[in-house]
Amino acid sequence: MHTVFPPRCIACGEAVASDFGLCGACWAETPFITGLCCDHCGAPLPGDDPAAVLCDYCLRHPRPWQQGRSAMLYSGAARRMVLGLKHGDRQDLVRPMAVWLARACQDVIEDGMLIAPIPLHRKRLIKRRFNQSALLAQALARRTGLTCLPDLFLRSRATPSQEGRSREERFENLSGAIAIRPRHRQALHGKALLIVDDVMTSGATLSAATEAAYAAGAHKVCVAALARVAKHP
Repeated sequence: MHTVFPPRCIACGEAVASDFGLCGACWAETPFITGLCCDHCGAPLPGDDPAAVLCDYCLRHPRPWQQGRSAMLYSGAARRMVLGLKHGDRQDLVRPMAVWLARACQDVIEDGMLIAPIPLHRKRLIKRRFNQSALLAQALARRTGLTCLPDLFLRSRATPSQEGRSREERFENLSGAIAIRPRHRQALHGKALLIVDDVMTSGATLSAATEAAYAAGAHKVCVAALARVAKHP
């Protein structure tokens, strides 16, 4: 098969050695988060302190969840791939992205933890035809052997785009917009939950989902974002 269809870089299409890989140039342009990171949002931090540390943003704005991780920064080739999945129907990217997420979350994931994606409102889901966060959550669950509840959350109202809004406006826009589906309340009660999203900016959407999960009886909530909007350390 490789003779007829040689492996191509998932970001630019150049020839590579194996399937679902990145060429050298795109790998260098993909800001994977490794080493020390913020324990609440996954943003990269300077140094190698073994203790859990928080970035300045999370110190100023405490998070409702317990721990958070991000696989890469939202820039360069990472941004192009996220947009390719979200708006370009590049569902072939889900498999390698799940690998990156699993690596980023390896110290957060625990036995028996449930995985659930940030939901889309039904109007946006009909327009886009799929929820990219749900695809990532399901692929992560398969890779880790955990249970995914792709419809755990319900987007109770359509919210305007977050783009261009201040932090306060983002949180106000999401207030009361996410709830737990009644049929899943019992399954969530007393359990640890990992909420998956494609991009974390202010964290307003993840905060709304976290608060809904705790209100429904979740014992512990952690979050995972494929990409984090943040600066290099």
